[in-house]
This record gives sequence, C-alpha cells and structure tokens, in this order.
Amino acid sequence: MNKHTVKAENIFRVGYTQYLDETGRLSESLQQISIAGVSSELLVEFYRWMLFTRTFDCKAIALQRTGRLGTYASCLGQEAVGTAIGKAMRKEDVFIQAYRETAAVLIRGVKPEEILMYWGGDERGMDFQGPREDMPCTIPIASQCCHAIGISYAMKLRKEPRVAVVVCGDGATSKGDFYESINAAGVWQLPVVFIINNNQWAISLPRNDQSSCVTLAQKAIAGGISCEQVDGNDVIACYIKIKDAIDRARKGQGPHLIETISYRLSDHTTADDASRYRDEDNVGEAWQKEPMTRLRRLLLDEFIIDNTGIEQLEKECSDEIDAAVARYLAIPPASPTTMFEYLYETLPDHYLDQLEQVRNSSLQGGEE
Repeated sequence: MNKHTVKAENIFRVGYTQYLDETGRLSESLQQISIAGVSSELLVEFYRWMLFTRTFDCKAIALQRTGRLGTYASCLGQEAVGTAIGKAMRKEDVFIQAYRETAAVLIRGVKPEEILMYWGGDERGMDFQGPREDMPCTIPIASQCCHAIGISYAMKLRKEPRVAVVVCGDGATSKGDFYESINAAGVWQLPVVFIINNNQWAISLPRNDQSSCVTLAQKAIAGGISCEQVDGNDVIACYIKIKDAIDRARKGQGPHLIETISYRLSDHTTADDASRYRDEDNVGEAWQKEPMTRLRRLLLDEFIIDNTGIEQLEKECSDEIDAAVARYLAIPPASPTTMFEYLYETLPDHYLDQLEQVRNSSLQGGEE
C-alpha cells in the first residue's frame, strides 16, 4: 500500500422507519408518539390536510378534463409526504419544491387558486402571496437541488437559524444536479434537508430500472451526508423524521437526506396514460397501503374522531375547494403582451417607444 492509498470500509446501513402500518395499527402507543410531538389533535390536522389535498387534486383533474386547466401533475397517494413536510417546517424556513408537493405548499400558505393559475398556464400563480421566499414549481428535473445549495449556503453565511428543504423524485436522483448538490452540501455542511419522494416511477421508468442501488438514500453517503428511509405512506413517521432532520440542521449539525417510500397512484400527469406501462395488479396492491386509509383507520379505532367528524371534514374541504375554484375561474387572463413588459421594462426609452409601436401594430392586426 503506497502513501496515497486509503483503506475504505464499504459497509453501511440505511435505517428504515414506520410507525403506522398498512392496517392502521401503530408500532408504538399514542402516548409514545405524543412524546415525539404527535398529539391526537395533530393527527386530525394531518388527516384534514391530506383530505384537503386529495379533494383539490380531484377537482384539478376535473378542471383539466373539461378544458379549464392545462396539464396537471397529481399527487394521489403521496399526500402524507407533503403534509409531513408542511407541518414540520417553520415559517422562516425555505421550501424548494419540484411539482408534486401540493400538500406542503398549501400548508405553507399558498392559495389553492394560485396553484390552479399556474397549472392553467398563468405564471402569476407562482408569484404566490404566502411564503414569499419559497421557490416556485421546478419542472426541470433535479435543478431545484442546486437552488437549495445556494439558498442554504446564504443561510449559513448569514448565520441565520433557518433551513432549506428540497424535494425531488426518484428519477431526479440519476441527474448530475442531484449528485453535485449532495457533494456541495456535504463539503460545506449546509443547513439543508433533501427529501426523495420515491413514488416508484420516473414517468414510465420503474424504480428498479432507474438505479441498481439497494436504496436511493445511500447515494448521500458518497457526499458524506447522513441518510435514512421512511415509509412515505406513514405520515407520522414522515413528520417525526423530517422534523428531526430540520431541527438538527437548524442547530448547525449539517445536511441530511430522507428517502420516503410512496407510490404514484395516478398517471404521471394528465398528459400520461400509465396503464400502457404499469401492471394494474401492482397498482391495486399499492392502494391497500395508501396513506389516507391507514390514518383514517387509526383515528376511528382510537376514537380520536368518529364517522360524523370525518364527514364534516369532507364537507368543509369540498366547500373550501369549490370556493377557490370559483375565485380561480373569475380571474381575468393576463394580457398577451405581459411577457414583453417584463422582458423589456429596463430598456432605454427609445427602445420602449419602438416596442410600443410594434405592440400597437400587432393588436391592430397590421405588420411593421
């Protein structure tokens, strides 16, 4: 062995956490999870937000099917991950989303009609009035991981007790942006939490064809980052683990990566037909594990809420979403010239005068 050779131990362990199993039974008592900060009241909040998100999802797809919304990315079956993120973060933290984190952005204050505006083709929807420093939807896969590095680096540089939380899908973990971000976060020990929402499908490519790694979480190890897996259909486990990672990052204990194991019960988007590449038997099995059913069973079995209470929550969510849809449909469309006004607003006056002449000619149907 020469002086440049380093002996490496390629042995590692990736932990996995589940508190609420597929049947709605807890591996710990309610008292024990309460010690971890999950009260009966919080369990009801979890369910309400998951229900609100699923109701919104169904309404958005109906709007798309009737020509009142553009292509939409459903989060059906993945509501637990987004809900846990939204409830675990503090207001001052920064959320860097992909495009399927509907529950999280709703909890953080983005209005339903703003989300509908975006998917309806109106970019003003991502200029949301709630969490002003949170990032808008990121369609290019994995590029948001790089954004999270810049944001968390600024937090560390300014010595702010804040955390950046970034979400990507299983497919995004094959991209260079993801690996570069993991490497930078480890080198600089940034206050950032990476969450992989492993819903088993990168559009039509299954997880097993995406990577030969036993887990996607272990990809963080090469960057010197701690990592773990969580049952993404278990909102309790997701919340406890995500909150713990955020708390440690806030204290200066560095980055962390969590792979949440979920399943995309919907098509990739409304422009996709997953039945062409997905076995319906597997989808049926996934429905037996979905997050809302198991949490509802727990709430009912532990007498935290009854069927009347569930029905009341369903009505409240439906009414709120209907009101939001009405507001969305009443929003006047943006002028076609808006893009030019933003693009050229800093140009000299004589260029603006020429632009105005071109615009007026275009509106009158002439040519110049």
